[in-house]
Amino acid sequence: MPLPYNDYTTRLREILGVRVQKISINAGFTCPNRDGKVGTGGCTYCNNQTFNPEYCMQDKSVTQQITEGILFFRKKHEEQKFLAYFQAYTNTYGELCHLIRLYEEALAYPDVIGLVIGTRPDCVNEELLDYFQKLSRKCYVMIEYGVESTCDKTLNFINRGHSFESAQNAIRATAERGIYTAAHLILGLPGEDRTTLLSHALHLSKLPLTAIKLHQLQLIKGTTMAQQYIKHPEWFRLFSVDEYIDLCIDFLELLHPDISIERFTSLSPSRLLLAPDWKVKNYEFVVKLQRRMKERDTQQGKLYHALI
Repeated sequence: MPLPYNDYTTRLREILGVRVQKISINAGFTCPNRDGKVGTGGCTYCNNQTFNPEYCMQDKSVTQQITEGILFFRKKHEEQKFLAYFQAYTNTYGELCHLIRLYEEALAYPDVIGLVIGTRPDCVNEELLDYFQKLSRKCYVMIEYGVESTCDKTLNFINRGHSFESAQNAIRATAERGIYTAAHLILGLPGEDRTTLLSHALHLSKLPLTAIKLHQLQLIKGTTMAQQYIKHPEWFRLFSVDEYIDLCIDFLELLHPDISIERFTSLSPSRLLLAPDWKVKNYEFVVKLQRRMKERDTQQGKLYHALI
C-alpha cells in the first residue's frame, strides 16, 4: 500500500536502484556565526554532539570515519552502498581546494556512491555550485540547507546569521543546476504560533526542493536556548507526541506533493536532552503518524491542491 506522503527513502531507492546508508562525517568545520564572520556563539539551539555517532570524530580522517561507519552498518545489511554525509557544522565553509580534497577522499572509498553536504545558505557560491553541478553528473549529490524557519524574526532570535531570502536564493541556485536540494526545518521555535508553523509549508512549497527534513524543537543541555527555557519557559511551546503528529500532518496537507519527506523527528541522546523527553524512537513515531493519517483520511498535498 502506498504511503500517504512522499517518502524520500523510497525515492532515493528509485534514483539509485540500490539500498543506501548515510555515513556521517565530521570534517572539522565551524560556522560563520561561531567564528565571528557573521556572529559568535552559533545557533542558540545547537549542540552537534546530539547527532554525531561515536565513530564521527574530527580527529579522525574522512577515510577512517567512513571505514568505521561502514563496519557498523554492514552488520545490519551486507549488500548496500553508501553516501558520505558531511554533517557536522557548515560543510562548505572553507577554501575550495580544501573542500574538494575532502569530498574526493570520500568518493574514492569503495562502495561510496555519492555525497550529502550539510551547509548554510550563506556559505555557497557560484564556483562551488559549479563544482557540485559537474560532480552530480558522475554521482549522487545532495546539498542540505539549514533553513530552520521562513520567518526572519525567528532567524534573528536563534542567531542564524542569515535571512530566509538567503535560503531561497541558495536553494534556487542549487536546484537550477540539477543538484538534489533539501531543507532542514525546526517546528516549535520560540515565538512561532500554529499559523506561522504552517506557513512554512506554503513558503517552502514555492521552492524547487527535492526533500525536507523536519524535526521537533529539542532543548539541549548547555545551549543558549536551554538557558532561555529555564529563565523564560513561557517563551516555549513544547509539543507532546500526539500534538506534534497532528502538526506534522497539518503541515503535510499544505506541502507540495512533489517534495519528499526525509524525516519527521530527531532523537537526541537522553544525557543531553532537557525537554521534551518523548521516549519514542523515530520508527515508532512514523508508525504512529501513518496510523493517524489513515484515521484522518488524508495525504500530503491535500490542501495544497485546494489552494492553487
